[in-house]
Amino acid sequence: MMYWHDGGMSGWGWFGMSLGMLLFIALLVIGGVLLFRSLDRTTTHLAPPAPPTAPGPTPPEQLLAERFARGEIDDQEYRKRLAALRDTAHP
Repeated sequence: MMYWHDGGMSGWGWFGMSLGMLLFIALLVIGGVLLFRSLDRTTTHLAPPAPPTAPGPTPPEQLLAERFARGEIDDQEYRKRLAALRDTAHP
């Protein structure tokens, strides 16, 4: 029978407890977010992003080497076309 009167707590007491509980939950959420962000931080977040480079024309010898690497042309064809490129590039 001791606690039938809610300890004599008025409306302000309930308001204070509710506000305190909301502040406690907010602190827990903010602490969790800050902890997650600090653990997630890597060196990529600290370094500025590299400026984008404009794609320029690909040299013909590089294109030929890429085709050879993909297996589109065989060794003989690669050497023949490479020699032809180098002959026409330097007259």
